[in-house]
Amino acid sequence: MSEKRKDHKGRILRTGESQRKDLIYQYRYTDIRGKRQTVYSSDLKELREKEKAIQKQLDEGIDYAAGAITVIALLERYISLKQGVRYNTKVGYNFVLNLIKKEDFGYRQIRDIKVSDAQQWIMKLHNDGKGYSTITSVRGVVKPAFQMAYNEDIIHRNPFDFKLVDVVPNDSQKRIAMTEEQQKIWMSYIREDKTYAKYYDEFVVLLGTGMRVSEFCGLTKSDLDFENRKIRVDHQLVRERGGKYYVEKTKTECGCRFIPMTEEVYQSLKNILANRRKMKTEIIVDGYSGFILIDKDCHPKVALHIENEMRWAMKKYRKLYPDKPLPNITPHVFRHTFCTNMANKGMDIKTLQYVMGHSDVGVTLNVYTHASYDRAAEQMTKIIDLSEQRGKHLACKCV
Repeated sequence: MSEKRKDHKGRILRTGESQRKDLIYQYRYTDIRGKRQTVYSSDLKELREKEKAIQKQLDEGIDYAAGAITVIALLERYISLKQGVRYNTKVGYNFVLNLIKKEDFGYRQIRDIKVSDAQQWIMKLHNDGKGYSTITSVRGVVKPAFQMAYNEDIIHRNPFDFKLVDVVPNDSQKRIAMTEEQQKIWMSYIREDKTYAKYYDEFVVLLGTGMRVSEFCGLTKSDLDFENRKIRVDHQLVRERGGKYYVEKTKTECGCRFIPMTEEVYQSLKNILANRRKMKTEIIVDGYSGFILIDKDCHPKVALHIENEMRWAMKKYRKLYPDKPLPNITPHVFRHTFCTNMANKGMDIKTLQYVMGHSDVGVTLNVYTHASYDRAAEQMTKIIDLSEQRGKHLACKCV
């Protein structure tokens, strides 16, 4: 029997380990390509930590290649490759990963997952009370993760490659736009209410520009051109759950735009600046300062502030006026309402797409589903009258 190798302290060395004359430890192994590799350390404990990491990588590579990793491991692998994504995207990834860790489905090996398995699991989520939007978010992460495995020939088919509505009903609430009457009722209530009147100008700007709420919160004094009456939108302000602020690009490249100030928006922006808290030192976030919206603690406002303002105001409104119901009002409802207002007033689709900052005109086109009957009747009457006028004109020429 050959004697086991030991280091200078008499400790038994494992297979692949050795100690050089200069007392440096080394570990030799064969990588997945069959090539010999070596790692070094002056400390045996540290060397063995490196060994563990190497072995884990080797095992994961072998398991992944054989399709033997779990759904959870696949998602972790997929998410780890997504560098430089937005904070909200990271939050979404973690939400889906944590949800799947609570599901038996997450512990199955990916090579065993069939289309029917995926469909049954989606149905289970629905039966467990998960909403359609939540299920859509889950599938939005799981499907591309399996697609990655399919593209790399790990599995023969993406089991999530099916239409979601064929499996569970789309019971999500459709985006709504406020009617003109509802807009008048809500804005009058805010303007007259002693508690919420201080937010009136913020609401006017959101309703009158269609900005995303994070874009609005990101506005600085330098973004406002009162002389030419236009607003520059090229970034948004975000705050992480831990309290860290940072500025990021607009949601899409098309989000960089200029929005005209109506007279009402112009006055409200002036009011916001006039009522803005006096700051001894302006807070700087990623090189931006002079944010126009400031909270009671002299920090820049973020989306959650305005969402809460609307939530609290709505709660009070419903207590005061139970016989005058309004839809649930949020910053995005304001944005959707603005878009619908502009569409109903005849703004052409490409211009509206620019003002909204939509990357896909299809998103803008969806707004037209909210066109009112009155607007439809008005447009049809104009078209018919114009047609009749042209007919009479041609008849006169013939005579």
